[in-house]
Amino acid sequence: MGGVGPASAVEAYLQHLAVERGRAANTLRSYAADLRRYVEHLKGAGRVELGDVCEGDVTGFVAALRSGSAPLAASSAARALAAVRGLHRFALAEGLVGTDVSRDVAPPALARRLPRTLTIDEVEQLLAGVVGDGPVALRDRALLELLYSTGARISEAVGIDLDDLDERARTVLLRGKGGRQRLVPVGRPALAAVAAYRVRARPALAVRGRGTPALLLNARGARLSRQSAWHVLRGAAEVAGLTAAVSPHTLRHCFATHLLAGGADVRVVQELLGHASVATTQVYTHVTVDTLREVYATSHPRARGR
Repeated sequence: MGGVGPASAVEAYLQHLAVERGRAANTLRSYAADLRRYVEHLKGAGRVELGDVCEGDVTGFVAALRSGSAPLAASSAARALAAVRGLHRFALAEGLVGTDVSRDVAPPALARRLPRTLTIDEVEQLLAGVVGDGPVALRDRALLELLYSTGARISEAVGIDLDDLDERARTVLLRGKGGRQRLVPVGRPALAAVAAYRVRARPALAVRGRGTPALLLNARGARLSRQSAWHVLRGAAEVAGLTAAVSPHTLRHCFATHLLAGGADVRVVQELLGHASVATTQVYTHVTVDTLREVYATSHPRARGR
């Protein structure tokens, strides 16, 4: 044990993630970049073999990321530490090292940032920001309705194929991060918007392409891209006068917040969003609690001091 160099271990780990774990290309690129920095850090510390690395080296790496002329944000440093931990867990499992020296290294504390959300009235304004009855307008309306109705990420929405939508069961199959799939209910307004698009718009767009199972098509008849879908959302926000509060995840955030405010269980919302951990979903409960606190402060006769 301990005879393998850090760079060789990283190469083996990335190969493991790509072949055996099936990680997405974007994830692999991020891990590769973070682990290259880690290898350079270990080289500077004189660590020739991965088995020579100690917990202090890992702690020092995280500290180095957070300092210097171009310090990383806490979230980026935490992501890099996650890559390093994965490397050391892999090395231990493969018998390359005798202990996981990264196990007890704490990630930098993350500032709690609540996601931006819109009120229900503002969401209605946003959905009304798509005007017209042409093929592109009908497609855009279907896209926005699907995003709000299902809580899908933009990448998941543009990944929907025709056969993924079951109008009779009122469900859609979404393909999320890491190849995970989930079945999500679809509301009647979204189904109506999709039906109008499929009947009155998609055929006109499809004849311009070479044939694709994609539900949402661009003007050339190919699958709508994530970037184009974001432009659709941004354009509707401009019409509605809501640009400052809109991001690619805005309707996903609204989906979660409005469900919780309406009494939905956080674990149900976790399943609908496709979060691996309920801790990720619980950020939305803070938004809801803030809303409840505001209502309480303005409504209860004993909420404020005299």
